[in-house]
Order: sequence, then C-alpha cells, then structure tokens
Amino acid sequence: MAAEPALNELIAEMRACRICRDAPSWQPPLPHEPNPIFQLGVEARLCVAGQAAGTRAHATTKPFNDPSGDRLRNWMGVGPEVFYDAAKVAIVPMGFCFPGLDEKGGDLPPRRECAPLWRERVFMHLPCVELVLAVGQYAQKWHMGPRRRKTLTETVRAWRALWKTEERPRVVPLPHPSWRNNAWLKKNPWFEDEFVPVLRAEITKLI
Repeated sequence: MAAEPALNELIAEMRACRICRDAPSWQPPLPHEPNPIFQLGVEARLCVAGQAAGTRAHATTKPFNDPSGDRLRNWMGVGPEVFYDAAKVAIVPMGFCFPGLDEKGGDLPPRRECAPLWRERVFMHLPCVELVLAVGQYAQKWHMGPRRRKTLTETVRAWRALWKTEERPRVVPLPHPSWRNNAWLKKNPWFEDEFVPVLRAEITKLI
C-alpha cells in the first residue's frame, strides 16, 4: 500500500527513540537502555492498546510475551500466529519501553513522555483500524476520554453501550490480563461469561 514507506519511516524513528532516558519530562531518566516495543501494520484492522512492556517483553523485544499475553490471546480467541501478524493486529502500548519495577516488584506506570510524542502520529498511519482494545486504565484514559467511568470496573461493565457506537475505530475497554487481576476476574464473572464471547466473535470477523 502507498502508506507503507511513510509507516516504515515512522517505525524507524520510534525504534531510535531515547527520550525517556535522554530528555525525561516528568520522571527520573529511564535507568536502563530503552527498547521500544510495538507492532504496526498499515492493513491492521485490530489494535491492542496496552500499558507498557514487561520484563520478558523487554528481554525478548516481543510484546505480551508472557502469561498475561496468553490470557489476552485467550480472551481474543486467537493464537500467536495471528496475534503477531502485523497485517492483522497492531500493538501500540501507552509506553513503548519497559518502565522498570517499583519497590514491590510490580511494573511502574508507562513513561509519560511516550504517548504525547508518538500516539497521534501512529494512529494516522493505521487507517484500517476498526477496533481498539484499551487494556488497562492508562489506555482507557487516553482513548476513551469522558466515556471512561470512575473505576475500571464501571468502565468495563459499560461495554454494551460502547459496543453499539457507530464511531470508528470503536474503543472497547479490557482489564489488564495480569495475574494481579485474578481477584477482579473472580469478582466479575460476567466479564468472561458475557463479554469475552462477544469480543471473540467480533475479532473473528475482523481478522
């Protein structure tokens, strides 16, 4: 497609980005070598808007390359061969690089420099995206704006209303698939019983 050379130029810029280490805006410099991780294809009709790379993704330069990714792919009803096909699925985290760990061993929030610098440009080069999966509160805040509710549970529970919108791309909220949300999933069985089958059906149509 005609847009591919321009997208390839943007990808090269993004791969070379070191702003969180060399010109941080709000936080101390990233303490390790930046490794921007994402997946873009001009023909992709589905976009996974996640949080930021984790330790395993950072080590392998492969997004969602961990048990969280296994759970997410299960929710989506796709295998790795589809998930990692850039012509089908774009993966655009809020922060491209692994942000490091907090004192309790959990991932820090996505770096705040990343989204304002890259996000609008990225989506200008993804003209075919029809569905954005906003995974976690950071992606929901950016992509949903005032449609986001007070809590993640309220936001995700309102999925039916969001599903009916004619706006494109449609943005649908998901909880983060981390094991840290196991308790949330147990408290909210409607998510996997009611929402996940609808999500899988829609993704099957898209890809």
